[in-house]
Amino acid sequence: MASFPVQFTRNNLSSPLFSVKLRRYDFTEPRSFVTVHCSAGENRDNGIGFKKSLFPIKELGCIACAALCACSLTIASPVIAANQRLPPLSTEPDRCEKAYVGNTIGQANGVYDKPLDLRFCDYTNDQTNLKGKTLSAALMSGAKFDGADMTEVVMSKAYAVGASFKGVNFSNAVIDRVNFGKSDLKGAVFRNTVLSGSTFDEANLEDVVFEDTIIGYIDLQKICRNVTINEEGRLVLGCR
Repeated sequence: MASFPVQFTRNNLSSPLFSVKLRRYDFTEPRSFVTVHCSAGENRDNGIGFKKSLFPIKELGCIACAALCACSLTIASPVIAANQRLPPLSTEPDRCEKAYVGNTIGQANGVYDKPLDLRFCDYTNDQTNLKGKTLSAALMSGAKFDGADMTEVVMSKAYAVGASFKGVNFSNAVIDRVNFGKSDLKGAVFRNTVLSGSTFDEANLEDVVFEDTIIGYIDLQKICRNVTINEEGRLVLGCR
């Protein structure tokens, strides 16, 4: 645990206008947290008629303190912020098998009665069960799809951060607004695939095939910034 006091002062004042104290706890603990303490200094006259003019400074101090509180919760506790976006892992024993049926309610819009939770499931070399399925809004973090046939799948609004898709065939698929951050797509095939609005931050795109991929200009610019794409892939995409 560490404490970080921060004080803001003004010339000719013997006490700080306000102070902020951050207490950072060990985030490896499941119940760890951050506390922020703010306090305003006394608004003294000191015999120089400064009391009245200090008021707006003190108000600014309160605003700055609130801003520091917000920053501390965002920066000092990234684990908490990241975990809030995903529901708890499903405890249903057949949750991985539900990928073979797919999202049959919301279709491509990603609306569902229950989350399609495929996190940490293993579909390595599956050549029959995933082809043509609708996996919209599926949670795929940590899942393995290496070598699977995922031709003609619909993956609108899926969350695939940290998943493995090495050698996956995505030909004729609709990959719309999928988060592939930090995923491994080495050797994946996006032939004649609609690839719109998807992000590949820190993803491995080595030897990925982008032949006849349908992709928007803005999306193309983002993909071209990925340094793992080889020269052939950059040539096919038209990266400058």
